[in-house]
This record gives sequence, structure tokens and C-alpha cells, in this order.
Amino acid sequence: MMSRMNPSHPHSAPPARFTPALARIVATVSVGFVVTQLDVTIVNIALARIATDLHANVARLQWIVDAYTLAFAALMLSGGVLGDRYGARRLYAIGLVVFALASLACGLAADPVMLIAARALQGAGAAAMLPNSLALLNEACRHERTLRARAVGFWTAAGAISIAAGPVAGGLLIAAFGWRSIFLVNLPLCAAGLAATLLWIPAPRKASAASASSETGTAQPAAARSLDLRGQLLAVVALAAFTGAVIEWRPLGLAHWAVSGGLALALIAGVAFVMLEARIDSPMLPLGMLRNRNFSASVLFGICVNFTYYGTVFVLALFLQHARGQTPLQAGLTFIPLTGGFLLSNIASGHVVARFGTRAPMIGGALLAGLGYALLMPVDASTPLLAMMAAFLLIPSGMGLAVPAMTTTVLSSVEPARAGTASALLNTARQAGGAVGVAAFGALTGSGAATEVVSGLHADAAISAILLLIAAALACFVRTDAAHAPPAAETAPRMKASR
Repeated sequence: MMSRMNPSHPHSAPPARFTPALARIVATVSVGFVVTQLDVTIVNIALARIATDLHANVARLQWIVDAYTLAFAALMLSGGVLGDRYGARRLYAIGLVVFALASLACGLAADPVMLIAARALQGAGAAAMLPNSLALLNEACRHERTLRARAVGFWTAAGAISIAAGPVAGGLLIAAFGWRSIFLVNLPLCAAGLAATLLWIPAPRKASAASASSETGTAQPAAARSLDLRGQLLAVVALAAFTGAVIEWRPLGLAHWAVSGGLALALIAGVAFVMLEARIDSPMLPLGMLRNRNFSASVLFGICVNFTYYGTVFVLALFLQHARGQTPLQAGLTFIPLTGGFLLSNIASGHVVARFGTRAPMIGGALLAGLGYALLMPVDASTPLLAMMAAFLLIPSGMGLAVPAMTTTVLSSVEPARAGTASALLNTARQAGGAVGVAAFGALTGSGAATEVVSGLHADAAISAILLLIAAALACFVRTDAAHAPPAAETAPRMKASR
């Protein structure tokens, strides 16, 4: 099996079609994507029960959601760099193990603090899995542009469906086994993913550090891809301080020292992070990548998409249960149309990208999702569920069309050796956007009373529609031939002159 993935082997060229071996690789890396994305939204449907059982207010509920996405976002760049250095397969397997142990801790949590800490550990496991799952997928079909677009479409579909299915699955699990089951269900999923990784993902061939045969195909010595610990610390401080300040802004007020101090600390840490990354030789954030128009436009596009969707799902879960009085099961079933929209549009996106390039589906998808958000603006507690279904179909359909195209643009704009880092940077930005979206839109719901949740949903819908229009404008800067473009020269790792 190893020889199939070895570029120097006579039978190693990636297949021009979906072979059983490639299908197994796609399925294996999709397991990691499924569990990481599932835990983004599945917890939302359990918030009402968690609040009752663990005596948690709205701010603590926001932390339970955001502890995961913050750790996920802050550590993902390091996860990508470590995967480039030590092997994507190894880091992916480690991530599965950490995620399983953290999920067990979530299921056993006795108070909000324990649950928040366990959720942060889940985020660390997800940060190791996600960028390296995409790096493994990119390696499996790196010579076939059309095949890569299709594979990314299936991979993205798996994650997108799990995001949409999270509330549905959560409602069913809570009704049958209680809210702790939404975390414990990850244990068999992670075990299956680990077994598949060891059986179906080819191990990298052994090579010296100076050779060009690392798992990701990089010609750079492993020592040159050192972990940027100072940058990692600054990134964690900046993201945590900013998100925490947004979460606590509504209950404490902007003048409170914790809020104003958190914003100031986030600004200082963010500036220090950029300055550090600009001058060191092995940055966790390669600023040269951001000079690539396709790459930077796609990253900003992803921030808009995740900010709106993560924040909206959080508010909708509160709206359905607090304003409409639905049970977790009823609220979960209400989200079913999201799943169908994601499934069809993600699969279709691969064919659309292969035929028309990446710009058209990104623009069209953003406008479609933006329309869906706009349709939520007049919704209130008395609105029939049937009247909400158009929005529940348009939002995932637009996102499912746009996100695989966005991901393909990112992978096409960097050299294969930097696929892990590029994927990590994209998904770091997306998860950070999602965390801030939950904090910002959650703050709009006030104390969680029915009237405040409804007004928060209206503001959420208006902001989301505007941000998706901005995302469509950003997509206009993507070259039509993004999927055909060679890796950008400026993304090459920086080396000291003496080397």
C-alpha cells in the first residue's frame, strides 16, 4: 500500500478516478472532519439541558461553545506545522486519541468549569486532526486537479453534513440518553477513525532530515519547520482575550475592567504576534501566503461564512427552545432541512468547480446563503415553521456550493509541501470567525429571555446577510482559473541566507 503513495515508485501516480483505495482514504480522513465539525453544533441543542443540570447562565453557555472553537482555532496552525514536520498521518492519529479522551471528560463533567476545560481539550485534538486530514487528502490526489476537486467536495460534504446534522443528532441522543451522550458518541467514531488510519492511510517512507522525502513531499529539512512557541502563545492570548471580552461585554458593560482590559490585551497580543511572525525564520503564520490574492480572499471569505453560520446556529437553538418552547428533540428535528441542503450542494460543488473554476460557485453560494439569512429577519415566535424552511434550505445550499470551491482555491494556491500549513491557516481563520460569531450573536440575545432572543435573531440575520454580500465581493478577486494555477512562489518557506 505504501508504494501507491510514493511518487518515485512506478505504480505510485495518484489515480485519475476514484479507486477503492482512494475512496478508503477519503472516508478515513472524513471521520476526523465529521467529529470535529459535529461538536461545533451538536452542543447547541443541549444548551438548555446543560444550563439546568449544571446551573450555567448564558455567558457560561457561550464559553462551553467557544472553549472548543477557540482552542481549535488557536492551535490549528501549530497542528498544521507539526503535521508538515512529523507527518500528517501521525498527527491525525494523535488528534483522534486526544479528541476521544476529551470527549469522555466532557461526558463526565460535574460543573461548567470542568465542561469548559474538557471542551478546550477537545479543541486541541481537533486542531491536530483537521489540517492534517486535508493534507492527507491533498497528497492522495495532488497530481489530478479534477480528482482533487471531487475529493475535496466529498470531504467537505462530510463535514458540512455533520455540522447541519449536529442539532438533529443531538436532539435524538438527548431524548434517548441525556445530554452527556452527545459527547460520549465520539468515542466509537474516533476508535473507528484510528483503526482506519492505521489500516488504510499509507505510512510515509523513512528518509533523512536533509532529503526531500517527507510525508508531505517537502524538500525542506524538518529542522527548518520548528514550532513557533512564542507565536502560538500570543495567538492563544489574542483570540481568548478578544472572544472573552465580547462574551462578557453584554453582562458587564464595556467600561468594566475585564471587558476593556480584554480588548486591550487582545490588541497588544495581536500586534505583537504579527510583528513576531514577520521577523522570524519559521513562523506559524507564513505572512507570504497572505500576499497571494486567491489565498487571502479565500481566507476572508471563510471568516465571513463561519462567523455567520456558527453564530446563527447558536441563536437559532436558543430561539427554538426559549422563544418557541420546543424540546431538544423537536428543535433538533427542525434543523433537518439544513442537512439535505448541505448534502446536495457539496456534492454538486465538485462538478461545478471542475467545469467553471472556483470563483463562480463562491460568488453564487455566498449570495444564495445571504438570501437565506435575509429571510430570517421577519421571523418571530409565532412564525410557522414551514415559513422558515426556505431560509433553512438556502443557507446550507449556498454554503455547500461555496465552501468546497473556497477550499480548492486554497489548496491550488500553495505548493503541496505547505498543504498542512495552508489548510491550518484557512481553518484557523474560519474557526476564529465562528468563535467570535457565537460570542457576538450570543451577546445580542441578552439574558436569554424569549423577547431578547427574538430581537437577537433579527439583528443576527441582518448582519449575516450583509457579511455574505461582502463575501461575494471578496470572491470576485479570485482568479477564474484558480483551480489551474500553479503554486505561488511567495508561499515558499523563508530560509536564512546562510542556509
